[in-house]
Amino acid sequence: MFITLPDGKRLDLPKHATAKHVAEAIGPGLAKAALGASVNGQLTDLLSELPDGAQVAILTKRDDATLRLMRHTLAHVMAQAVADVFTAEGTPRDAVKMGIGPVIENGFYYDFDLPRTLVPEDLEKIEVRMREIVAAKLPLRKFELPRAEALTRFKGKDPYKLELIQDLPEDVPLTFYEQGGEGGFTDLCRGPHVPNTGDIPPHFKLMSVAGAYWRGDESRPMLQRVYGVAFRIKEDLERHLWQLEEAKKRDHRKLGAELDIFTLDEDIGPGLPLWLPRGALMIEEIEALAKEMERKAGYQRVKSPHLAKEQLFLKSGHLPYYEGDMFPAMELDNVKYYLKPMNCPFHHKIYAARPRSYRDLPLRLAEYGTCYRYEDHGALMGLMRVRSLQMNDAHIYCSEAQFEDEFMRVIGMYLEYFKLFGVHEYVMRLSKHSKEGLGKKYVDNPELWEKTEDMVRNALQNGGINFIEADDEAAFYGPKIDVQIRSAIGREFTLATNQVDFAQPGRFNLEYIAEDGSRQTPLCLHRAPLSTHERFIGFLIEHFAGDFPLWLAPEQVRIVPIADRHNDYALKLREQLTDAGLRAEADLRGERMNAKVRDAELYKVPYTVIVGDKEVEAGAVSFRSRKEGEQKDMAAAVFVQHLQAHVKGRALEVVPLSHLETV
Repeated sequence: MFITLPDGKRLDLPKHATAKHVAEAIGPGLAKAALGASVNGQLTDLLSELPDGAQVAILTKRDDATLRLMRHTLAHVMAQAVADVFTAEGTPRDAVKMGIGPVIENGFYYDFDLPRTLVPEDLEKIEVRMREIVAAKLPLRKFELPRAEALTRFKGKDPYKLELIQDLPEDVPLTFYEQGGEGGFTDLCRGPHVPNTGDIPPHFKLMSVAGAYWRGDESRPMLQRVYGVAFRIKEDLERHLWQLEEAKKRDHRKLGAELDIFTLDEDIGPGLPLWLPRGALMIEEIEALAKEMERKAGYQRVKSPHLAKEQLFLKSGHLPYYEGDMFPAMELDNVKYYLKPMNCPFHHKIYAARPRSYRDLPLRLAEYGTCYRYEDHGALMGLMRVRSLQMNDAHIYCSEAQFEDEFMRVIGMYLEYFKLFGVHEYVMRLSKHSKEGLGKKYVDNPELWEKTEDMVRNALQNGGINFIEADDEAAFYGPKIDVQIRSAIGREFTLATNQVDFAQPGRFNLEYIAEDGSRQTPLCLHRAPLSTHERFIGFLIEHFAGDFPLWLAPEQVRIVPIADRHNDYALKLREQLTDAGLRAEADLRGERMNAKVRDAELYKVPYTVIVGDKEVEAGAVSFRSRKEGEQKDMAAAVFVQHLQAHVKGRALEVVPLSHLETV
């Protein structure tokens, strides 16, 4: 057999050669440093046989891809350590039964059926044993077993492995990885792994235990899932642990309750948030921003109802392709009605409400419409995954010649929003169809899929936009761009979307009269640069840790009078701020001043104004601020103008007044 190296060189090898043989053939230095390989673009280990004629690149610890191998082997190391810890307690080895142990983002997990419930102290013992296994530098060996022998090996010992073997197709090889030789640890596994436990860096940590149903089925046994994280360098592990601690502090569910932004109530129903006055103020600010930007971009605003007849969603394709995500039908006068999962069918009807010509295009229709989706109860999470959602939605109807310009105008709007909200890390993902899903998950028109995916790809390339591609992630009616953004602590969110629809305009018989008098079907772009109010505000809470930019803060100024005699001035000052378009409150409670200031701090109010005799006499303010240094005896009018300037410009940061005066 032969393989081809990255430089194009052909390397002849004996039959059944592995990547380890390739590394040894290239040189002893590479053989020693090798941890895995890329074979025809796929990650594999040094232990797996190579296909004849493959493209092979040897990977070392300098290659990011090898971290996945290390994490996978760590899952096996953890499984071995769990068995060892329980055996040391006197538990029979066969009483420790094992499910699966895959790699996940930042780490790994393994599912166990154990004689007792794990406690935090167990994780410490397991981690100590894991480090001993890593230090022992146990070699890994890959081997296959005939099906009958594999079934005999696990029969009566581990029902989970036995079930996995029985469910594998007859033509799938049953591969095992053994670490530590005979008497060590062996697991049913496809791999890939590093060649030796000593190749695993010491920068890992076991994080938590959670319940997990076997194979995700609620009718099956509940197993204990142990999670771990692992990184190549110490600084990455420390940063990840810091991010996790920071994420707990910034959790939008916790802060949303503390800051009185939203609430969830059992009488209302799961996934149906109630916006409190402070949250409603944030919604109004975000809507005002969107409307302002869309007005400048030539959008027209429309409104549509919350439900419609069954026939609308049959026509749109939502019932054939999306019914599982919709609420069940309601029946009235023998007619079925559905809550709308999306605004698009309604906008198509608005387009069709009057004749259109090429002079009307592009036609941009925008709406903050409330939609309803039946998310699985287990998937609901605060504001991030809900059943009632207010979507920053718009549909752009254009000719094919106008497509690229319109598509890139939407991308440009994304980038403008990201700058405004301080989003510096994002990934544009071109989500494409899969051939296997045609007619089931996707509209069955392979030619149009290929054409529109090429159109999106070309637009992004011509616009100089970096992007990645992902198969089997498209909308049912066309390809789309999904934007993955990262918050200030590195948490990833799918926020914005820009979708191409080649199917629904035809389903709704949408037309326009072209310049030559012919009737043409427009393309439709579905776009939502600010996602939904729910997800976007959830993101903003975590991104800013509840300490919002001045323009977005639900309460911008809290006025605290030192004594009751200062109350009238506090009310006058509140009126002055309110008349200037600012959100201010006066705390006239009979509490001590320090307690009032503390309450304002807990609410993360950007400015706490203290007024006493001196301020009343001078018509001034003294303030404490989360946005700039403290100031004393500032003229009230100057203070108002200072805040107005930053709110008007929707500034991310406040430039201190003293700096402005110097300038």
